[in-house]
Amino acid sequence: MGKHERTLEAIFAKRAGIAWSDIEKMLRALGAEISEGRGSRVRIALGGVRAVFHRPHSRKEADRGAVVALRRLLEQAGIAPEERPHDL
Repeated sequence: MGKHERTLEAIFAKRAGIAWSDIEKMLRALGAEISEGRGSRVRIALGGVRAVFHRPHSRKEADRGAVVALRRLLEQAGIAPEERPHDL
């Protein structure tokens, strides 16, 4: 199992403490478009679904609320660990 797969599974297990850099790398591998917003905002577009997140600061890990929101984004884009793309 690769690092992106582990990150995806951690998101679906709703674990806090996932490194934000790992999340962004996994999203890019899934084909997400990531653009910078104002301040710490990050705009993510994946599979026709758009969301805005705040990149964590003072800590490098996503909190539980961000992980839940990421899971929702992935589900709406049709991505789940058991249906993961083969290129992860």
